[in-house]
Amino acid sequence: MAKINLAITGCLGRMGRQLIKTAVKDRSVKIVSLTENTFLNKKISGIYLEKNSEKAFRNAHVIIDFTSPKCTFEVLKIASKLKKKVVIGTTGFSKTEENHIKKFSQKISILKAGNMSLGINLLMFLTEITSKTLGVNYLSKVFEVHHKHKKDHPSGTALMLGKGIANGKGKDFYKIIGKKYLNKKSFPYGKKINFNSLRKGEIIGEHEVRFSSGKEIISLNHEAFDRSLYSEGALEAAKWISSKKPGLYSMRDLLNLK
Repeated sequence: MAKINLAITGCLGRMGRQLIKTAVKDRSVKIVSLTENTFLNKKISGIYLEKNSEKAFRNAHVIIDFTSPKCTFEVLKIASKLKKKVVIGTTGFSKTEENHIKKFSQKISILKAGNMSLGINLLMFLTEITSKTLGVNYLSKVFEVHHKHKKDHPSGTALMLGKGIANGKGKDFYKIIGKKYLNKKSFPYGKKINFNSLRKGEIIGEHEVRFSSGKEIISLNHEAFDRSLYSEGALEAAKWISSKKPGLYSMRDLLNLK
């Protein structure tokens, strides 16, 4: 079986480094390009770092992108021109940007996920089912903890879980998103979905969804102990999407969770 050629963007970031570490151990893939947003005369795993360009991505089958929204769209423009498939792990997109990604997916195959972990995507599935089953009498909120270096809040995973709550209730997430708290010990339930983000130490990731009727609380939670969870998931996504037609996919599609 032929190897899948990978380009990894943001290769010096936390996830970029982890992706390289995981990919070099996987015999079914081959890293052919590593990019960063500035030119650096440096080699990693025998490959010179480049800036995002047609030259950098020409030999790749799939581009894996864990960067920033601005950089992701730079990558998508080039990928669209070259007809390359893209796995997006970047978070923090606005509703307008989400719609732009959908437009790109009409031309190229894109798998986008706020979290590449099997467990988190199962949690998302269970969140939708729980939200739908409990109905409007149960108020909800999302709690997440990450390392002190993480800049965005709520995390992409927390927002993903919020969308799961909204989907379960048949609501537009952007119309029922509530307050976003940072480093608060507690925060209220509300008719809208409130988020509480905590940043401390080197915690990889903890997420919890709570539903309350005032008489009982139902909690769904996930805790990650190893960052390779995400890089292994991203590589599985790259392998899966390598044979897919243009469209916008998610880890739910990969896992066949309907």
